[in-house]
Order: sequence, then structure tokens, then C-alpha cells
Amino acid sequence: MDSTEHLQLIYIILAAAVATFVTRIGGYVMITQMKRIPPRMEAALNSVPAAVLSTLVAPAFVQGGWDVAASMLVGFAVGLRFSSLWMLLAGWLAVMALRHWML
Repeated sequence: MDSTEHLQLIYIILAAAVATFVTRIGGYVMITQMKRIPPRMEAALNSVPAAVLSTLVAPAFVQGGWDVAASMLVGFAVGLRFSSLWMLLAGWLAVMALRHWML
């Protein structure tokens, strides 16, 4: 890489950092300036955790193989009844057992 490519890379990293900072601080400033959060905005903010979780879990469920999908289903079933720690433990044990005995 020559010096112009290094400079371009530095500019890209700085632009990404500024964009991330502006979007994060912008949301904070916008909400703190409101006297009352509108119901539609509150509903949108309440749906963010589920949206983030599904974007993290869906690709692994679809492309991770049958052992990963089965362990996620086991974790989901355990998570309906028990705490998240037990859910994670059950999913981990399921994928380890499936990989050990089936693969």
C-alpha cells in the first residue's frame, strides 16, 4: 500500500467514527429535548431489542447447519420455562452433544 491508500483508509475510518458518533449522540439529544415521547416512537424503541436479536440469530439458524438450528430450538424451549442462563447452557450442551455424537 502506498501513502495515498493509507490516507484513504484513515479518512474512511474517521468518517465511520464521526457517522457513528453523530447518530448515537443525535438520538440522545433528540430524546432529551422532548417533554414526552410520542407513542409511535416509544413503540419503535421498544421493538429495537427484538429486531437486533433476530438479526443476530436468524443467519446462524439458517446457515449454521442442522446442529446449530436444533440447539437453538432446544434453547428456545428451555428459555420458555427457565432463566436465560439455563437457556444458554441447554443450547450449548445440545450443540456440543450433537457435534460429538452425530458428526
